[in-house]
Amino acid sequence: MIKREITPYLTTLFEQYPFVTVTGPRQSGKTTLCRTTFPDLAYTNLETPDVREFAESDPQRFLSQLGTGAIIDEIQRVPLLLSYLQVLADEIGRDSLFVLTGSEQFGLTDTISQSLAGRTALLHLLPFSLDERHRAGATDTEVDDIIYSGFYPRIHDRGLEPRQMLRDYFETYVERDVRQMGGIRNLSGFRLFVRLCAGRVGQLFNLSSLGSDVGISHTTAQAWMTILERSYVVFRLRPFHTNIRKRLVKSPKLYFHDVGLACYLIGIEHAEQLTTHPLRGPLFENLVVAETLKHRFNQGRRSNLSFFRDSKGLECDLLYEVGSTVGAIEIKAGSTVASDYFRSLDNVAELVTEISTKAVVYGGSTLQSRSQGDIIPLTHLRELLRRLDTEATPNRKRC
Repeated sequence: MIKREITPYLTTLFEQYPFVTVTGPRQSGKTTLCRTTFPDLAYTNLETPDVREFAESDPQRFLSQLGTGAIIDEIQRVPLLLSYLQVLADEIGRDSLFVLTGSEQFGLTDTISQSLAGRTALLHLLPFSLDERHRAGATDTEVDDIIYSGFYPRIHDRGLEPRQMLRDYFETYVERDVRQMGGIRNLSGFRLFVRLCAGRVGQLFNLSSLGSDVGISHTTAQAWMTILERSYVVFRLRPFHTNIRKRLVKSPKLYFHDVGLACYLIGIEHAEQLTTHPLRGPLFENLVVAETLKHRFNQGRRSNLSFFRDSKGLECDLLYEVGSTVGAIEIKAGSTVASDYFRSLDNVAELVTEISTKAVVYGGSTLQSRSQGDIIPLTHLRELLRRLDTEATPNRKRC
């Protein structure tokens, strides 16, 4: 059992709030995280039918049997409990009471915000980071192997075959979570919708085009995309906006929280197929962007990520904003450093004067420091992000 990177922030926040709520995709390790971090707290799971019925029919007695501290798993199954928890916390008047976990696709954050506003900290737990994956026993270090197997804990904790596990995960997600959310009768169309999303990773997102390809209305496409985002299957990376006098694109880019799931959905059956696959570059980009998002969430912070692209195609794959500074990151799947890797970064830096650091994250293994910026192997991405987090803000010109 490995210690998750988010653990120090979970324990600190629990000491500062009556509640801490941990949300994230299914099988990201929420229950294991909370039970190993707080072994002395009572535990109950509202997914269990008789436990759920007890909580729904007699919430006050249910909570009284938990005492003044417990882990309540799948809290979204009985949202009525949140109002009783609020009253209980106010009566007790101290911090470190309850750890709640839940799935966002059922509107957990909205419900929490209404019932426990100011009383709970909210953390997002995604699948393993690169470092956690390694500490869990993954021995593969090749980029294609990492893309193929992804980061869901069960794959690496139990040595499962990625394609089998991800197929089961996706089918269970569609048959269970999507059905529970209701409103989706066309499950075959929904499956196609998700697979087409996987084929668009790293691209500018056009919802109308996607809906047209599936044969559904724009309204339905928007509803399905909301489901995918709320259940931590996909996320949209926002475009960077600033005061520069240049037309920037307004469309976001689409990524999957787990690149292995995207890989499965586009039909990759083994890692060797990635070598010549046309989506290898976008999948590697997905890996890096998702890893950067995990870095933020594992520190209990919100996303500070965006990308730059103007109407003429000038682009930077990832901008990492810290205070008044910006780290510019170009992402290249190739294992050989090309002479023009920094060309786009240099041009973007002329327009975005807040850029203080330029780096290229690539599929090779050699770390290089050049006058234009750093060449960073995937294995050193975490060190780059830590440096950006602590980088001092230099004086610079303004537009």
